[in-house]
Amino acid sequence: MLWLSGVRRVGKTFLCRSLADTEYLDCELPRIRHLLEDPEGFLADMRGRRVILDEIHRLSQPSELLKIAADHYPDVRVLATGSSTLAASAKFRDTLTDRKLDIRMTPMIEADMHAFGRTDLRHRFLHGGLVPFFMAAQLPEHGFQDWLESYWAKDVQQLFRLERRYSFLKFAELLMVQSGGIFEASSFAAPCEASRTTIANYLSALEETFVVHVLRPFNSRRATEIIAAPKVYAFDTGFVCFANGWHTLRNEDLGRLWEHFVLNEIQAHLQSIPVFYWRDKRGHEIDFVVARRGRDPIAIECTWACDQFDPKNLCTFRRAYPDGENLVAAHDVDRPHERRFKDLRVRFVNLPALIERVAPAAPSPKAP
Repeated sequence: MLWLSGVRRVGKTFLCRSLADTEYLDCELPRIRHLLEDPEGFLADMRGRRVILDEIHRLSQPSELLKIAADHYPDVRVLATGSSTLAASAKFRDTLTDRKLDIRMTPMIEADMHAFGRTDLRHRFLHGGLVPFFMAAQLPEHGFQDWLESYWAKDVQQLFRLERRYSFLKFAELLMVQSGGIFEASSFAAPCEASRTTIANYLSALEETFVVHVLRPFNSRRATEIIAAPKVYAFDTGFVCFANGWHTLRNEDLGRLWEHFVLNEIQAHLQSIPVFYWRDKRGHEIDFVVARRGRDPIAIECTWACDQFDPKNLCTFRRAYPDGENLVAAHDVDRPHERRFKDLRVRFVNLPALIERVAPAAPSPKAP
């Protein structure tokens, strides 16, 4: 069983409809929901087939159907889609641990841009990585607003049943304006007219639906480190630009948006492997840290151009964590190369080289 997730309009339905030899069912249609009211009868008819259940959270008991399929109909191959994690909704009382493979679709990565024949990063930053917006000739400002309205109506209301539309969307907008910064719930309470507890609940809803990415601090509980405050990134550069009212990009905007794009690339390839950030109380910060169990932490710094890189943050980090690779992702790296800053070895990489260094190796094929 596959659980295919991702934000609204990221391309889940288009991908599903492109798969050959499948039975595609759109759970937003009333007749399909009626068909699936008898899970056992439906699955018995689907024996030996591949079934796609798109927008499955629209069913009254989606986890029951998936659990029955996993436990009693192993010859029915199921691909289910949704705009959230399985744990997001009370409808999913069983998250199907060990019964499914999770795949998350992200906005367009660098390889997608090449596939579409449009490699201008400034265009990708402004228009974002949702394909209809990326392909639009003009900046789709109304498209961004319509997406937020649809997200509130079709995802937030159905999954969480939150009532205060203004407060929630105001919070989402402010997060996008400040995207990439340290999150302090109390700073949002007054402008959103909500309590600190409500703000925390809003953040959880946005994270569960992939509209924001919450990066926890990497630490070993040293007194000098930030150990609790997360950083929050909006899911897409287009929405960051929209929330900030940017119609054109200044040079000083490019580094921040490049950081978002690098994070999107990492998450697309690492999927469920967590990404952290690191910061000490004197303000030294590492953009991203990939730390898998039993391995040395990989430190990743993002800079728009190689000549803008300052090694002081990496030097400070490596005094606390001396082992591990140091990577600098810059858009102007054609050929990966290494530089030494006193005792610190730093590798400058483009995005393909970055993913090659941080993504887990694919398993070797089993012998027949």
